[in-house]
Amino acid sequence: MAKKSRTPPPPKRTQGPRRRTDSGRPVGPNDRRNRLILYGLAASGVVALVAVFAVFAVAGGGGGNRAESVASAMKAAGCTFKTYPEQARSPHYTTENPKNPMKYNSFPPTSGRHYFTPVIFGIYPTPVDEYAALHNLEHGGVIIQWGDKVPASEVQKIRDFYQEDANAMLVAPYPKLGSTIAIRAWTHLAKCKRFDQDAFATFRDKLRYQAPEKFPPDQLEPGE
Repeated sequence: MAKKSRTPPPPKRTQGPRRRTDSGRPVGPNDRRNRLILYGLAASGVVALVAVFAVFAVAGGGGGNRAESVASAMKAAGCTFKTYPEQARSPHYTTENPKNPMKYNSFPPTSGRHYFTPVIFGIYPTPVDEYAALHNLEHGGVIIQWGDKVPASEVQKIRDFYQEDANAMLVAPYPKLGSTIAIRAWTHLAKCKRFDQDAFATFRDKLRYQAPEKFPPDQLEPGE
């Protein structure tokens, strides 16, 4: 009996080598490409995260270095200097003499609740409202005040200092300070028995504009 002819089977499609995963599913070229893309995205995310941490580290270090510089300058001038924990800033007080105001962690205060409108930046012959002045600190201002027992010669030095660079500066008497001169920024306070040009300039230059609300300097001019 003649043998029946058999139709040859169709040729098999050539495939590249395939590797099986732990789940048993073969991994082809597309899978490898997708995996490479995922690895690339993951690596980019790590790099971005490292960059973010670096920015925060630099920012934090800068703040610490500024305070350390001020502390050294104030100590050399015979003054005290301290950085206080930040207190809650809101809700704002709606009257200049609020009932039952919060207890501040420094005198004069360097952070905390305050009147909703700040004092106009400038130099004043009489005391300003303290709850409004605290708002100036939140905007990045620096405040210099003196007690009613500070000699007139020291007060004149403060006035001259203000005239040199008045941006974001609030200067006024504060009788309760007695024989003390106080200079403060947001969360920072120095107290002196006499005015020292170098120490006060270091405080101003290092801590001015360093506050929660970032106002450009041209919006903190005297009269604004």
